[in-house]
Amino acid sequence: MEEFRFEYRPGTIRYGPGSVVDLSAELDRIGAGSALVVSGRTVGETPAVVDPVREGLGDRLADVFAETTPDKRVATAAAAADRMAETDADAIVGLGGGSSIDVAKVAAVLAATEDRERAVAEFVRSGSLPVPDGSLPAVVAVPTTLAGADLSQAAGISAGPETAREAGDGDGEVHGGVSDPAVMPRLLCYDPDLVRTTPEGVLLASAMNGFDKAVEAPYARTRTPVTDATAARALGMLSEGLPSLGAGDRDDATMRRVVAGTVLAQYGASRPDGGTLSLIHAFGHALSRPYDVQQGAAHGIAAPHALRYLFDRVDGRRRLLAEGLGVDAPGDDEAVAEAVVAEVERIRDALGLPARLRAVPGLDRAELPAVARAVVDDPLIPNVPPGLEVTVEGIEATLAEAW
Repeated sequence: MEEFRFEYRPGTIRYGPGSVVDLSAELDRIGAGSALVVSGRTVGETPAVVDPVREGLGDRLADVFAETTPDKRVATAAAAADRMAETDADAIVGLGGGSSIDVAKVAAVLAATEDRERAVAEFVRSGSLPVPDGSLPAVVAVPTTLAGADLSQAAGISAGPETAREAGDGDGEVHGGVSDPAVMPRLLCYDPDLVRTTPEGVLLASAMNGFDKAVEAPYARTRTPVTDATAARALGMLSEGLPSLGAGDRDDATMRRVVAGTVLAQYGASRPDGGTLSLIHAFGHALSRPYDVQQGAAHGIAAPHALRYLFDRVDGRRRLLAEGLGVDAPGDDEAVAEAVVAEVERIRDALGLPARLRAVPGLDRAELPAVARAVVDDPLIPNVPPGLEVTVEGIEATLAEAW
């Protein structure tokens, strides 16, 4: 690489056990007055998770909006924006997994949008939510999973059939999102004590999603030496910490490795001049959106096969990946590639995730051609390495191998 450009403006990052106790002081530092907490119902009704956040915000807590779902509906984000207006909140705290954090980001966009109905109609039409000029309410991310949806200028969102009908554009579901530097959280609070409370099935699947952000960064077309460095360090921390997490360990050392490693995996992955999410995440989208499977679980199935597809056609920075994963892989390029794939499979298996596509509920083998087309059409495919031609035929063969 002879030259590169790295434009990245993440918010303040706080890490540490019990760090949510300082949320009020951190809001003061970013110039915010009061905050609406946005979460799913389970998180919002779990005292071990929501009470420390309540206490940390103190009199800056405007309200708790515990209505997000994995569907990440734009209507839910609009309702959260309404609640912000009702409570005069000028900040929004996304508490929980990627769904709640994405909804909080979209709610901030809608809270700053004068013609919200028009903006939603534009999203239904194009799959892209417009971001208004000017400042948005401050977004704060307090993740409780390891999916890595937080340190990002992007947010995924969907519109259900009713919203699509109201917008006058059919009655099907619409999937899309928003990507703009204004959506980057102003503050990100990583408290391993909160992550520790997340149910095992949710946490372990999310961990594979976060891990694959580090796997993809070195070979992405938009990689830089900065993202190489943070991804390599993330791979080392996660390859050590995730198997322990999968074995049931949630001690301080394990939580530090997996939470801090996930932060590093995300660093620079989403930025104005190009993100590093790529082929594996395209598989994850194609499988998790229409079928009842967590994106991280979909990654666990697809990642080894996607990497073989990659390594069969381009170098894929396999030696840097091997170095980051701590894989001792002397020998030719083919041996290095297979060692990397084997290590990814080891981590997937240690997390107890499914290994075959036939385990995905509702997926019939006859639907693999449609899934392949969805992978190829995914907006992340342009981030694949130079020289890699992603074809429907090749992806369909890869899916067949994963079946």
